[in-house]
Amino acid sequence: MLNNLSKSRVYLAGICSLIVTVGVARFSYTPLLPIMQAETGLTDAGGGWLATANYMGYMLGVLTAASMNSLHHKYLLHQLYLILSVITSIAMVFTTDIYLWSFFRLVAGICASGGMIIASGLILKWLVMNKYRGELGVHFAGIGISIIFTALIVEGLLMLSADWEQQWLFFAGVAAVFAVPAWLWIPHPKADANGQAQVIKDNPPSKTFSRIMLLAYFCAGYGYVVSATFIVDIVEGFAALEGKGPLAFVVIGLGAMPAVIFWDRVARKVGYLKALIGTYGLQIFGIMVPAFSDSLVFVLLSALIFGGTFVACVSLVLTMAGQFYPSNPAKFMGKMTLAYGTAQILAPVCTGYLAEALGDYSLGLYISAAVMVVGLVLILCLVMLEKRELSQLSEAAMESNELEAPKPS
Repeated sequence: MLNNLSKSRVYLAGICSLIVTVGVARFSYTPLLPIMQAETGLTDAGGGWLATANYMGYMLGVLTAASMNSLHHKYLLHQLYLILSVITSIAMVFTTDIYLWSFFRLVAGICASGGMIIASGLILKWLVMNKYRGELGVHFAGIGISIIFTALIVEGLLMLSADWEQQWLFFAGVAAVFAVPAWLWIPHPKADANGQAQVIKDNPPSKTFSRIMLLAYFCAGYGYVVSATFIVDIVEGFAALEGKGPLAFVVIGLGAMPAVIFWDRVARKVGYLKALIGTYGLQIFGIMVPAFSDSLVFVLLSALIFGGTFVACVSLVLTMAGQFYPSNPAKFMGKMTLAYGTAQILAPVCTGYLAEALGDYSLGLYISAAVMVVGLVLILCLVMLEKRELSQLSEAAMESNELEAPKPS
């Protein structure tokens, strides 16, 4: 019973950590941007710079998590990220200077990626040490909750006539509340449930497998960020769907919340790579729908499928990365997220220029889907590579047994 309770607390801590570092420090900016533009005079270019600063911070957070070896220092850094997520939200209220705002968004981006990777690694390590399934689906449900949470808070406060300053202060208060269980219950990396140190053996993949996996995850990042960045604008661009953009954002969160747990179950039965084939394929469909349909039903279906697959890709890939290196999961998770984050910087710029030149996002969505198709092919290559490597290991083991077997007299 104690272990079950501890497991529940660990998962709750992870979800709360994602709400603070990813929800407030990152996703809150998306629904708040139009309000800030209307009330502070923030231009489209200024809004773009703030988003770029946040993505740059995201990359810095990834690099920090990937380069740091000490798990104890990562644990302390996660606690610092919880504090900074609150502080940067409060700080947004005390100025309208674009340079200071950019700095605050930069720090918030560091908190978002660093907090996500470190918390995920600590939780996965704790699960493995305590003989639980090494799955992160329940933990990553926090991303879907964050998306829904931020969108509903903004809409609710708008109904109460809250201005942009009150919105940021409310988000800071929310972050402070959820930071408490995240602070208290994220497990320390040094000990298991009985407080005894353990040594965990890593099971690293081959260099070829790692490189292909990095490229495939880059493709997933490209496919994710185009829809995630522009979905509200895409929906609002349809005359028949004006005003439905925030609804699509909420539906993405609704799709993300339960889907990660579902895809964990799929991965148990068919394996992580085959589960990824399913998520990549469905995400391609979800990306393409708004390019050829302005029906509210189809657009919301697209948002639901997109939400139900992009978080699943993150959860499945980072779970695999953590299982390769259970002694220090966040290190390889960081490398994978670096590939994902690089795509998040490149894709919006390309898509934005195309949309400005052509007047809509159709070509950008087609390119995004095409990149995802490349990623799907790479995952198929990984499936074949895994089979070949397992076959070679099996043959090597048989040869070893034959050599060690006693010869008949």
